[in-house]
Amino acid sequence: MLLVQKFGGSSVATPSHIAEVAKKIQQVLSRGHQVVVVVSAMGDSTDHLVDLAEALVAIPSGREMDALLCTGELVTTALLAMKLEQLGIPARSFSGSQAGIHTSYDFGRARIESIDPALLRKALAAGITPVVAGFQGVTATGDVATLGRGGSDLTAIALAGALNADRCEIYSDVAGVYTADPRIVPDAVPLSCLSYDEMLELASQGAQVLQTQAVAYAKGNQVVIHARSTFHDEPGTQIEAEPVIPVKPAVTAVAINRHVAKVGLLGVPDSPGVAALLFSVLAEHGINIELVIQSVSHDNLNDIAFTIDEQDVPRARSLVEQCLVTLHGKAVVIDDKVAKISAIGSGMLGQPGVAARVFKALADSDINIQMIGTSEIKISCIVARQDAEKGLAEIHNAFGLNGLVDVIEDPQ
Repeated sequence: MLLVQKFGGSSVATPSHIAEVAKKIQQVLSRGHQVVVVVSAMGDSTDHLVDLAEALVAIPSGREMDALLCTGELVTTALLAMKLEQLGIPARSFSGSQAGIHTSYDFGRARIESIDPALLRKALAAGITPVVAGFQGVTATGDVATLGRGGSDLTAIALAGALNADRCEIYSDVAGVYTADPRIVPDAVPLSCLSYDEMLELASQGAQVLQTQAVAYAKGNQVVIHARSTFHDEPGTQIEAEPVIPVKPAVTAVAINRHVAKVGLLGVPDSPGVAALLFSVLAEHGINIELVIQSVSHDNLNDIAFTIDEQDVPRARSLVEQCLVTLHGKAVVIDDKVAKISAIGSGMLGQPGVAARVFKALADSDINIQMIGTSEIKISCIVARQDAEKGLAEIHNAFGLNGLVDVIEDPQ
């Protein structure tokens, strides 16, 4: 069996943690499996590198920032390979470039364009365990490009797909994917399995277990993901196309995203092309739009409200104000003190009353809903940020998610 195992920053935060990871890999190899290891930078070292850059330059170039940030993962690969060799395991460190990961030129958020894992295959054939630097690849002209926050997940899943691995194991300091963030909802429980679609919604709505692009890649290439703890032996969460479970609950998990902002254009013309103009301008500048609401027309005018990532507010403000002038609108309002809470579950398909239960849970807690967005397996509400954690806990309780305890057999 060929496994790709990814260890996050908390799993390799110290030399003693790296030593424990090496022993875990040794145990898997002793069962006769082959392993390709992908690692993140140690602990908070990426944040420290960012701080170093910002101490010197207010806005560093993307190319040089990626050249700096990629070094964190390279440190971990070398240290882990050294420790494996000390344990008698032939090992070799690989950069993203050496692993054959070719990317676009979007520094800081590059896309994987192709993978040629020839050197990894050669190492495996020679009995060598490759230790690959996550979070990075190489452009056609040889520049290092990073894959964005959480990009080591994408590295691992993409390599698993390219190598036709039996599965990709994502190790962190939590025991898989929970029904809610256990730091907010103490009685949240780990889930045994999720579909790709459910995990995609959870990741995109704020759950920080897996990178959204990584899950999308896994779905597109049918890579089975197993999210589990580095430090404990819980079975973890298996993510695949359509897991078979006896009874599918309406809501599987809830998520919170505090890093959103609400933007409103007031008094714009109620005519064709207004929304197209606004959202085309934002798209051209790489600003992603989430929830959108347009009010009922009054006096041939409309109000349009939408949400964006909080970090995009400074850029969006000037762009939206320019659009307002072009459209002869009345005002722009921006609220960066909101949060999004979401209920997610493929079991809500065709099941009436799920939205009503979400809204009632918030109403019973005297929490006002400012915006609503839905998909086939998701209901999202924008609320005041100060109410978000309370609202998340209330929805979790309303659907009895603390009782979703089902265990899968450890596939190892």
